[in-house]
Amino acid sequence: MGLGARHLRRLFLQHVGASPISFAQTRRLQFAKRLLDETNLTITEIGLAAGFGSVRRFNTAFRQAYGRAPRELRKHSDSAADADGGVILKLAYRPPYDWNQVRDFLAANAIPGVEHVDEGSYSRTLKTDAGFSIICVRPIEGENALELRVQGVVSSSLFQIASAARRVFDTSADPALTTFVLRSDPLLGPYVEQRPGLRIPGEWDPFECTVCAVLASKAGVASVRTLVGSIVERAGGRIKNCAQDLTSLFPTPAALAKADLEGLGLSRTRIAALQEVSRAVLQKKLDFNASTNSILEVLSQLPGVGSSIAEYVALRALGEPDAFPANDSDLRRLAGIAERPLSALELEARAEAWRPWRGYAAMHLWRTTMDQVARRAQ
Repeated sequence: MGLGARHLRRLFLQHVGASPISFAQTRRLQFAKRLLDETNLTITEIGLAAGFGSVRRFNTAFRQAYGRAPRELRKHSDSAADADGGVILKLAYRPPYDWNQVRDFLAANAIPGVEHVDEGSYSRTLKTDAGFSIICVRPIEGENALELRVQGVVSSSLFQIASAARRVFDTSADPALTTFVLRSDPLLGPYVEQRPGLRIPGEWDPFECTVCAVLASKAGVASVRTLVGSIVERAGGRIKNCAQDLTSLFPTPAALAKADLEGLGLSRTRIAALQEVSRAVLQKKLDFNASTNSILEVLSQLPGVGSSIAEYVALRALGEPDAFPANDSDLRRLAGIAERPLSALELEARAEAWRPWRGYAAMHLWRTTMDQVARRAQ
């Protein structure tokens, strides 16, 4: 962030009322409280899931925060467990929430073998430190919340998966803020009125998002799904004893860097780009845990990636609501004047009025494109 540690602590105390460490611990304890209320995990498992190295430390911190031990606050009547021993959590959101918009976007980009989307749910495989997990997300009827089911998860991975799910389904967004900024825009205003609950569907993994974006740079959605499915088939990990539509894990950087991608319909340029991205991750040149600006800088300089793909990755995989891929052809066309698409520079200038929510503006325009394609297909 360009701040020294002492100044960052001062700003946290001034604006949040707590130190960064206290803030992080409070977040872990709040997650632990949710697990107590919503799951049948043991106290030990909950402590590990919340990031505490021992039950003793967890009990002490919990008692200091809530005045009682974790066991005393457990609500057994509200606990939920998957029939197969998985974990079920609620992802609360501020209404309105456009589930159909999120579902349709994820369905259009779903990776064969890795993701499955139907009318009422989204499922996928996830690689974890202990192997893999299967997650399923669906809306809860009558509640302002989504249900997150996780099977095959170890406690230490649960916090990370739940946090990723909140980002992918954009459940922390406040629709009132984006509506306030975008509704008065002559181009976006009608779309905002039609879709007040629009969200930014995210990606689970920045590397996966980058690979798919590189493939999509010169191909249609259907072609991209076929290409990604072929790459998963050749370089991804196979899993057993899962649902028929979930058979694979997305390739790791190591697997993709050494994979033979000839014969899949990929140009040599795109194969080279995918392997360059993979090697950059393996060599720590590209660190997706670094700051967003650092990631954007590295991605923009990689052959076959560039600034537009970097912005797309920032938008969907890094949770940056103001990221904006101005070179996208659909965005330039829809923002055009008298049927003339804007140039990337013209669109950048036009999008200044949409800050700090340019990502939501992009989603409104992309959803309009999807609607136009669907009408032409009828």
